[in-house]
Amino acid sequence: MIHAGYDSCDEAKKIQSLQLQVDEAEDREQAVQRELDTERELRDKAEGDVASLNRRIQLVEEELDRAQERLATALQKLEEAEKAADESERGMKVIENRAMKDEEKMEIQEMQLKEAKHIAEEADRKYEEVARKLVILEGELERAEERAEISELKCADLEEELKNVTNNLKSLEAQSDKNLRRGLWLNWKRP
Repeated sequence: MIHAGYDSCDEAKKIQSLQLQVDEAEDREQAVQRELDTERELRDKAEGDVASLNRRIQLVEEELDRAQERLATALQKLEEAEKAADESERGMKVIENRAMKDEEKMEIQEMQLKEAKHIAEEADRKYEEVARKLVILEGELERAEERAEISELKCADLEEELKNVTNNLKSLEAQSDKNLRRGLWLNWKRP
């Protein structure tokens, strides 16, 4: 009986530790969500090939939502396992002859806890992967914005050059018309 109680304490400590890890994961998720909102504002300013990045960011957001759902499921399973462990401890104190059945319940609960830990670890891994993808996409977005700015500058230079060429062409046409009129006038004056 003492050994089973000790395992329950260890299990409770493990559950508390896991809960702390889950809370930290939620904090990190919220920080990433805030960064993602900021990134959405910047994304709206980009032109050209920035549009193709919008879909990739949307996929990252969907992956983040799925990670949040998995995290919520893991938290729920952790809570259920903790409640079941508490009930098992009370049952062991009240009815000693059911110790064997309670130990079986504990084994089941340990398996559920392991499964919940696995789900939480998987959610953490997915979260880190999503965060890494977000950093990559932020870099790509920044480079796309730089390319858009460079393209705008090139367009402005080309427009200025086109304006100069148009002005030169008009001057040449006017000079050509003047020369043509002068030539016709000279030909007309000659008998």
